Amino acid sequence: MSIKERYAVKQLSIFLENRKGRLLEVTEALKNADINIRALAMAESAEFGILRLVVNNPELARNILSSGGFTVRLQDVFAVEVDDTPGSFCGVVRALSNADVNIDYTYAFVGGSHKAVLVFRVPEELLEKALVAVRDAGLGLVAPQFFYR
Repeated sequence: MSIKERYAVKQLSIFLENRKGRLLEVTEALKNADINIRALAMAESAEFGILRLVVNNPELARNILSSGGFTVRLQDVFAVEVDDTPGSFCGVVRALSNADVNIDYTYAFVGGSHKAVLVFRVPEELLEKALVAVRDAGLGLVAPQFFYR
């Protein structure tokens, strides 16, 4: 099994018109399908937003939202668990920079036991290179099962 197969996490990117109730529609659809949101980030402009979600069942979530009229893309991201201390994020960014891997975007959340989980999106063609760089730097890659359980 390749490192990409072991550590790539499926993320939903959902295009949302910037209007009242649209985010509620997404979250209600996921709640009604018993889908748990494990991580999220939202970027917005005046007219629209992109909601990025990691959920416990990404294929089902994509199907539910697509059938509900949402524009949804499924993309590979990866996650790194680090100590929740100053400089931990910098260490991951340094490993990727040293490997000449560009970061498209990142977001994070605090987990248990004084740990933080950082989610990264890199260009698809650099995903395996990024995973190897993070692993070789001795950093903790997070398996998809962490999110899918």
